Amino acid sequence: MRSTILLPALAAASLSQALSIPASLRHGIDQAATGQNPFAAAEKYLIELAPGDTRWVTDEDKWALRRDNINFFDITDTPDLGLSQHSLAKSKVTFPSKTAYNASVTPLLKELDKEKMSDHLATFTNFHTRYYRSDYGRQSSDWLLAQVNATLTHAGAGIVQPFPHSWGQNSIIATLPGKSEKTIVIGAHQDSINLFLPSIFAAPGADDDGSGTVTILEALRVLLLDEDILHGKAENTVEFHWYSAEEGGLLGSQAIFSAYEKQGRNVKAMLQQDMTGYTHATLAAGEPESVGVITDFVDPGLTTFIKEVVSTYCTIPYIETKCGYACSDHASASKAGYPSAFVIESDFKFSDKKIHTTEDKMEFLDFGHMLQHARLTLGLAYELAFAKFD
Repeated sequence: MRSTILLPALAAASLSQALSIPASLRHGIDQAATGQNPFAAAEKYLIELAPGDTRWVTDEDKWALRRDNINFFDITDTPDLGLSQHSLAKSKVTFPSKTAYNASVTPLLKELDKEKMSDHLATFTNFHTRYYRSDYGRQSSDWLLAQVNATLTHAGAGIVQPFPHSWGQNSIIATLPGKSEKTIVIGAHQDSINLFLPSIFAAPGADDDGSGTVTILEALRVLLLDEDILHGKAENTVEFHWYSAEEGGLLGSQAIFSAYEKQGRNVKAMLQQDMTGYTHATLAAGEPESVGVITDFVDPGLTTFIKEVVSTYCTIPYIETKCGYACSDHASASKAGYPSAFVIESDFKFSDKKIHTTEDKMEFLDFGHMLQHARLTLGLAYELAFAKFD
């Protein structure tokens, strides 16, 4: 249960004037009745910092934790995630030891187009922010839904639908049906945030996670060029997810995987792509460009297979790295009992430090590196689409 304490509307309005906020952005401050104003409400949320370590916090407490690089689940609405007795998620999944569909995947890799990713990201970062409680967040989600729909419509296959949330920015699920309901999930989060006054300051979110968003969108486009995928001949169903409100504590992905767990959905694997475009710090340190493969709080078998996929389908190596508890949306899948994994742009210590600010811009990204992540995504999605699971 949330508790809310409203501050005087006059105080909110005075703060709006003191900060010289443009009239076009004042609605987030001046309209306390919306419940979306960090100055007008002190709403409490239950977060989980580690298994069994929970506390009640305000939004500002959340952003302070994030500024200190401390991640968490916001479990206010999903306290039972991972506890359903109806889930099929707890069964052990055995992954292939080697890639098996090189002849089919290799020609598809040539169709991946970094210019398409750049064009999409240019529009996506033009929204003032994609903060999940803002109207810009809703607008950006609507725009993304239209791009996913256009991709499926052009191919003539698949189903896309929003997954609604109470905060206004929907998650998005694109489904490519296979011969079974065994499901492979490819995910990225669509929201962005400026951790200093999220409702007001710009958050272009080019790397976090605009890069992952357009990376998996391009992999989806090219995957649909395969005739067997297109006509539902794959062994398994493949879903592409774009999660809302990752920055608020993995809210969108928790809502989805909580629903899947309760429905007994048979998810065999989930890969998260969160930040795929920054290489400057790696290269400045004299280290080789590489794909960062997260090794903590992930499924070991799926992670091992991802290394095989990188070695087969990427032209750069992988490097093992760690990111901590609840560091991205794969953690929601893991909590529900589904095998999940996470890859990132580099060794975590060399990842983008401009995220969560006004400077997370396209100009700092390497689209050639994003193309490597698209190759990985495409290769993994294809391999697991045709894998025969027990």
